[in-house]
Amino acid sequence: MERILLTAAIFAFFVLCALGMWWGWRNRARRQAAVLPAFPQPPAGPAADRLPPATGVYVGTTTAGDWQDRIAVGDIGHRATATLRLTATGLLVEREGASPLWVPVTALRGARTDRALAGKVMGTDGLLVVTWQLGDHLLDTGFRGDDKTTYSEWVSAVQALAPASGEDTR
Repeated sequence: MERILLTAAIFAFFVLCALGMWWGWRNRARRQAAVLPAFPQPPAGPAADRLPPATGVYVGTTTAGDWQDRIAVGDIGHRATATLRLTATGLLVEREGASPLWVPVTALRGARTDRALAGKVMGTDGLLVVTWQLGDHLLDTGFRGDDKTTYSEWVSAVQALAPASGEDTR
């Protein structure tokens, strides 16, 4: 009998922890949706790629400068296998099983390599991070490419497209 009660207590504790995490994620998404404008939609027609598309994993989007403050609005906070495309009109993150993330060229603020974003910690320069602006908010979007040797090309290309800005992209 004691074993059954102990097992039930552990199971109940696990369920309460899972419910608490779900509730916290839902409340974070609700708070962020109240202050963030709608995410831009990708253009209808395809544009020519400035670089060969990069495949890898979309790690997430966070508030710029705070690598753990993940954006949870809609499905933006969900990791997914993705293809990164850079065109003259912006940056497109085509995510499998999730909506695409579009960053217009006018919103780009810079790019860099980093070691951590959205709770994902890699080795030195393991992530490609693009800083961009959504309304009054600066955001960092992280991508872990299958081929990390192309990161320097991506950083240079995004920096060349980004409009002159007084913002510090770290």
